[in-house]
Amino acid sequence: MNTHLTLLAITLFAAAQVHADDQAEAKTVLGPSNIYLYDGANALMAGDAEEGVRLTMQGLELAQGLREEKVGHSNLCAGFLLLGQAITALEHCNWVLQRDPYHWRSYNNRALVYLHLERFEESEADIRKGQELNPRSEKLKEVKGMYLDKVEPVDEEITIDDRRKQPQFPLENPEQ
Repeated sequence: MNTHLTLLAITLFAAAQVHADDQAEAKTVLGPSNIYLYDGANALMAGDAEEGVRLTMQGLELAQGLREEKVGHSNLCAGFLLLGQAITALEHCNWVLQRDPYHWRSYNNRALVYLHLERFEESEADIRKGQELNPRSEKLKEVKGMYLDKVEPVDEEITIDDRRKQPQFPLENPEQ
């Protein structure tokens, strides 16, 4: 699993957040409200899947509200996929989508998991659902490209046209 997937799958836990969905009255938080989720996301972005998963698991223990839990599980989906543990990754994506069927990033992540598991129809369905929710997502476009590379690979075909005759140069008299 390459680190390119990291950039496609991580839900970065932003440094300054507004928790309007968790609180009736939104307030701005200076700095990350959950340092473990924040540091876990950064570790995953840096390609350190083991540290990213470890920190994210710690962050989930301290999560305050459904938003932080969704971020954590979405990132664990990405982290476990990077570790090659697709089934565990799938469990975390499903956790998010059971609670929020409009979480487009989890459709993105789960599409990558399904792609890894060669469950192409399910991958395509998640890409389509994610694009319905966020049609401008560059990440989903990249995942769709990865999907198409798997199911409809472009054969590189190079044809050498050797029908032309080589130019005939007069041979010089060889030395005798």
